[in-house]
Amino acid sequence: MVRGGAVIVYPTDSGYALGCHLGDKDAVTRIRRIREVDDKHHMTLMCRDLSEIAQYARVDNVQFRLLKGNTPGSYTFILEATREVPKRLQHPKRSTIGLRIPDHPVALALLEELGEPLLSSSLILPGAELAMHDADEIHESLGNQVDLVIDGGPVGLEPTTVIDLSGEVPLLLRRGKGDLQPFSIEE
Repeated sequence: MVRGGAVIVYPTDSGYALGCHLGDKDAVTRIRRIREVDDKHHMTLMCRDLSEIAQYARVDNVQFRLLKGNTPGSYTFILEATREVPKRLQHPKRSTIGLRIPDHPVALALLEELGEPLLSSSLILPGAELAMHDADEIHESLGNQVDLVIDGGPVGLEPTTVIDLSGEVPLLLRRGKGDLQPFSIEE
C-alpha cells in the first residue's frame, strides 16, 4: 500500500505516526494537510539502521558516535540532507531533514518489509500537544483521510526528543522521551 501511494498510521515507541513513501509528493501533501503544517515543518525519515541514515544525511564522526549510542530510540535528529533527499522534503532554508530509528517492533517490521525509509510525521493533530496513542480513536478521528491504521496496541504518550545536530553543538528543538545527558544539553 505504501508503494502505491497510501498514507498510513503506524505505532512507534513514542506515539503513532503518519507515514508514506519517500517519493510520493501527493501523499506528503496529504500528511501536511492532516497535520496542518507547512514546508518549514521537518518531515522525518524513519530508518531501519545507521547505514540508511548515512545515505540520506551528511554525518561526521562526532555525529555518528552520538547516533550510534542513542539509536534505536525516542529521538529525532535534524541533520544536513544529502542529494538523495528530494528538495521538497528538506527544510526550505537549511537543507536539513529529520531522521529517526524507532524502537518499536511493528515500526521496525514495517521498515524491514518496505526495504527503505518511510517518510513520517508524528500524529499530532492541530491543536493537540501529544501524538495520538489509540488506534480506535485514530480511525474514528481521521476516517478516510488515511488509507490504513496499523493497530499496534497502546503506545507511549511522550513524543520524541528532537535534537538538531546540523550545527556546531547539539541543539534541543523539542523535549520528549529521549534523555538529554548524552548530548550535553541542559534544559
